Formats: sequence, C-alpha cells, structure tokens
Amino acid sequence: MSWSDKLNDTRGQLRGLNKAIPDTTRAFGALGKSVKEGGVLDFKTKEFIALGIAVAMRCEACIVLHCETLVKAGATKEEIGDVLAMTIQMGGGPSMMYAAKAQECFEELSVG
Repeated sequence: MSWSDKLNDTRGQLRGLNKAIPDTTRAFGALGKSVKEGGVLDFKTKEFIALGIAVAMRCEACIVLHCETLVKAGATKEEIGDVLAMTIQMGGGPSMMYAAKAQECFEELSVG
C-alpha cells in the first residue's frame, strides 16, 4: 500500500471515529489546535516533534498525517533527516525501522 493510500484510509477511519464519538474527537481536535497555536515553538517545530514521537511510538497513521502536514509546512528532506536521526538516537533499532518508513512517506508525499 502506498503512503497516499494509507493517508486516504487513515482519513476514512478518522471520519468513522468522528461519527461514532463526536464529542471526544472534537475535544481531541481542540487540544491539538491549542497546543499547535500556543507556546513559543513555531508550528513546524512542533510537527517535527510530533513526527519523532510517531516514529518512536511506531504509529504509521501518525507518521503519514504528520508527514503530510510537514510537506504543507515547507519542511525539507534535510530537516526530516535531522528529526529522524534524533529519533533513532533516542529510540534505537525500532525507531530506525520506523524512521525508514517516515522517510519513504515524506518523499512520496512530497512528490505529489
């Protein structure tokens, strides 16, 4: 399955969850919005952190969503590489395997 397909599947799953538990998903969305809009770190830096956590937690759905956001935010391949290197350093072998997935995802989504 391509990363674009995974992105579409993830969005479909989230739409289903939104219908099943709308109050919870709205509250989670509000939390995300307040975290990303507040504080001293810029939006792209916060998304880099989110991608690192997604890799460390081995969440492919999270990886694809945050890679898409980083593509839209203008992240570069070199910046993604730095984030993934730091994630590997902190998470060891399992993070290295998911960093490879995140790199592949970012590159595929960057092409269009």
